[in-house]
Parts: sequence; C-alpha cells; structure tokens
Amino acid sequence: MKFVDEAYIDIAAGDGGNGCVSFRHEKYKEFGGPNGGDGGRGGHVFAVADPNLNTLVDFRYSRRHEAKRGQHGMGSDMFGAMGDDVTLKMPVGTIITDAETGEVLYELLQPGEVIMIAKGGDGGFGNMRFKSAINRAPRQKTPGWPGEKKELKLELKVLADVGLLGMPNAGKSTLIAAISNARPKIADYPFTTLHPNLGVVRVGPEQSFVVADVPGLIEGASDGAGLGHLFLRHLQRTRLLLHIIDFAPFDEAVDPVAQAKAIVGELKKYDKALYDKPRWLVLNKLDMVPAEEREARVKDFIKRFKYKGPVFEISALTREGCEPLIKTIFQHIKAQQVQEQAPVYIDPRFVEEPPQ
Repeated sequence: MKFVDEAYIDIAAGDGGNGCVSFRHEKYKEFGGPNGGDGGRGGHVFAVADPNLNTLVDFRYSRRHEAKRGQHGMGSDMFGAMGDDVTLKMPVGTIITDAETGEVLYELLQPGEVIMIAKGGDGGFGNMRFKSAINRAPRQKTPGWPGEKKELKLELKVLADVGLLGMPNAGKSTLIAAISNARPKIADYPFTTLHPNLGVVRVGPEQSFVVADVPGLIEGASDGAGLGHLFLRHLQRTRLLLHIIDFAPFDEAVDPVAQAKAIVGELKKYDKALYDKPRWLVLNKLDMVPAEEREARVKDFIKRFKYKGPVFEISALTREGCEPLIKTIFQHIKAQQVQEQAPVYIDPRFVEEPPQ
C-alpha cells in the first residue's frame, strides 16, 4: 500500500429539512387545526481513529464527503427523518486542520476516538409549532438550517515511542528489523527507505514499545534536500530519538563525526522542540571494526563529537549489543509514562478515617 501522510478533503454536513404548513381535514372535524411537522436534522460528519489504518491514501482519491440532508416535515403531525451520518475512518495520529486558515481543529490520538467534524443543520419548524390561543390557524413555517461545510487538510504524524534518525545507509532499517516485527526493505544503496516504517518491540509479557524508522537525512534536509525532511514530522511525537551512526562507512574519506554533526544541525533548523528531545547515540556496524580498534575509535568519536549523553555500541546485523539497548529504552519510556500521569485528586471528605 502506498504511504500517504497528507491529504485535502471537502466535507459537507446535511442541511436540515424544511417545516411543513398543513391542516387537519377530516369529515365531521370542523376545527381540525394545524398539523404540519418539523423537518429532520441533517446528517453529521464524524471522524474516527482506526488503529488498523496507517495511511491517508483513501482520502487522496476520494476528496468529497457529504452527509444526507434531513427530510421535510409533512402533514398529520409527521416529522421528517434525520439524514444519515457519514463516518470517516482515519489513522491514529491524524491532525485535522482548516485548509484556509491553517488552524488546527482536531487531533485523533486515541484508538477508537470519535470526533464530530461537521454538524448537520437543524430541521425547520412546522406550523403546529406556532399554534397558540390567539393564532389557531398559523401559516408560518421555517426552513431547515444549512449544514457545516469545510475544506480540511489531513496530516498524519505516526505515534511511536522511539524514532530512528541518521544518514542514509546508517543501518536504521536493519536495526528496526532486528529488534521488532517490522520488515522494511534493506539494500546496499542510499535511500532504500522511502516512507516511515513502524515496528513493535517486545520486551516481555505485556511489555513493548513502538519504533519508527524514517528515510535517511542528508545535509540540507531542512531546506528540502533528500527525502527525510518530508517525514521528520513523524518524529515529533516520539519520546526518544536514537541517532544511528554508520561507524564503518565504505568510503574511508567519509567522517562519521561530520555526518553526525550535520544531522544534529538539520534537526535544530527544522524544529527546536524536536532538537530538544532526549537523543541517544547508537554507534552501528561495530562488527566491521577490528576488535582491537573499537575502544580507541569510540573514545575518539565521542571526544570529537563532544557528546555527553548515553552511547550504545551495537551491530544491527549480528544483534550484538541490541538487547541492552532495548531494555534501557523500555526503562526510559516507562519512567516517562509514570511522570506524565497526572496525580489523581481525592476529596478528603470522601476518605474513610481509620477506626480508632
């Protein structure tokens, strides 16, 4: 399936039905009175977060979505039927924005979350609504109210706990394939990854976290170079970033420190909040470095890069060092989740005092 993370749609809720002017006409009923019913409400347009979807491709080819209008009121005290609602299934993590003003209207963050994005118009009143002691034969009615119409921009930001970033061919896809259930395309040429991949990492029974792999970044990505800048938005909701370094590039003239600094610079240019996220350094492809040279080369890299955070030495191909990395990530995420949980206020009036 083609990965699409942006789409524009037009939505229209249903108009309300018109009220009816009618009078009761029956044999031997001289004063029948008004019996015109109200119009029905127009259909609403809802958005629901479907955890089984991971792309907005359905909205790329189906842009217009309209709910049914309400039926008009009729005689014999009959109200019009409500118009059918329309429910649009969207991936979890979809941001719904007004296409004209750019204002963010809604965000679908929880699986199964339902939001009304366009309200149907109310039905008009029939003449039975205007009956009174001094107006026994009203001929007034009101038209139905129009439903809301909007032009919306849909933007998908995948929900993941950990995001992988780095230069092309740094081994991000190999790593996510080694530690999770994701099976991305892996090859020996740059830009193998063309769209984000999500993988669930199982740590233990009922213990897991989600990893997101985005296309590799290159210098100038914040200005539009390469593919990575198109998908950096998917890292904005992560709790932790893993900066994957190709520690054994094929070209000996390539300096891993210069590449690492370029990635950090692009992050800062793109989004300061993304730059400020917790970011750990992962030195990959250690299996291609002679064992006797590893320690010295790692120390030299850290010294030149001037990095003071956590550093992990791994080989995604052989899974060397992956298990400690997974366990440390899970502990970090779990600690963050505990901090984010709001304290529950308990009214002391409803707390039973212990018996004396």
